[in-house]
Amino acid sequence: MSDKLPEYEIFALKYATRDAKRTTHFIGGDPHDAPMPMDYFVWAIVGAGRTFILDTGFTAEIAKQRKRQHLRCPIDSLSMLGIDPKRVTDVILRHLHYGHVGTFHRLPQARFFLQEREMQWVVSRHMKYPFFQRSFEVEEVMGIVKLNFEGRIEQVAGEMEVAPGITLHPTPGHTPGLQVARVHTKRGWVVLASDATHYYENMRTNRPYSTAFHIGDMVDSYRTLERLAASPRHIIPGHDPIVMQEYAAPEKSMEGIVIRLDEAPKELPR
Repeated sequence: MSDKLPEYEIFALKYATRDAKRTTHFIGGDPHDAPMPMDYFVWAIVGAGRTFILDTGFTAEIAKQRKRQHLRCPIDSLSMLGIDPKRVTDVILRHLHYGHVGTFHRLPQARFFLQEREMQWVVSRHMKYPFFQRSFEVEEVMGIVKLNFEGRIEQVAGEMEVAPGITLHPTPGHTPGLQVARVHTKRGWVVLASDATHYYENMRTNRPYSTAFHIGDMVDSYRTLERLAASPRHIIPGHDPIVMQEYAAPEKSMEGIVIRLDEAPKELPR
């Protein structure tokens, strides 16, 4: 029997965006009041006869409420990759903020991998404070709790291998129970960083994102990303529009919507 790890394909699907300024993306602000838009993605990991979906995005209703530009339903859009949402059995939730869990109800057969610490956090004493409440949708949190009672939440305590070549790792800071996924591909270990670093610049300059539970943990988690990835070019931030420029679409019809992350990025001018 071969011990060689599977080499997975990874796809990022852009489903929403919003206009924003640099001052909103760094603790302490930024001296330049220039535009710094934010993109929203869901991800698919495909290989070894299995499909894993990472995060489930948010609905058009929540986009309107939060003044985001909703481009397409993230779950319906999986069909572009030949993925039937009704047959998806494995979903990794990096954390429970509104942009990562909103359409979980569209995946009726799925079990959801979530850090136990995140589940505890969303029902903790801190949720009485508006600063922490603002990034959650209470109906979604209640829905996840209900799924837990139905036995569909796989609560993870620390690091875990969910399949050969796919591992989960705690990266607290943005929330206490944030986790990232490390995926083995033909170009090496790729880390899907989610909100462990919203933008390349947060990690590169050690300036944390403005929504944080613990700033020190957030900076320490940058070092975790570096340790897990084959190189800095193997770390994929959670919301940076540059990612859409760096990576190619699987085919021409998907340009501007889907990119493939298991193939080498382009070299962009700096």
